[in-house]
Amino acid sequence: MKFSKVPFINRRKELMASPLSKELRQKYNVRSLPIRKGDEVMVIRGSNHDYEGVVTRVHRKKFVINVERITRKKTNGESVPIGIHPSNVVITKLKLNRDRRELLARKNRSTKKGKYTNADAADLD
Repeated sequence: MKFSKVPFINRRKELMASPLSKELRQKYNVRSLPIRKGDEVMVIRGSNHDYEGVVTRVHRKKFVINVERITRKKTNGESVPIGIHPSNVVITKLKLNRDRRELLARKNRSTKKGKYTNADAADLD
């Protein structure tokens, strides 16, 4: 599926997920989450790697995020933010609200459930 053909905002939100840092991964048992404004991230790929900052804007239409202090100069001297794809950053600190806590709990429950074993398959017969 091409990114430009994805019609709905909620589907774009799922596609714009970023991996969590190792500390957050250990804490929440979740590998990635959809990015949102206010998350603290570290750029790990591209010409701006090793920069850290807070997400200032999420462009779902363009599939990019803007991180504070990552800008470039235009020819007239004005500085504009550089768009970064969410897969090129790692979330280092989450901005939590009630919905996000519920999402983390739901994702954590599914990882604890585990896979079926041969004994489980035999019980179904």
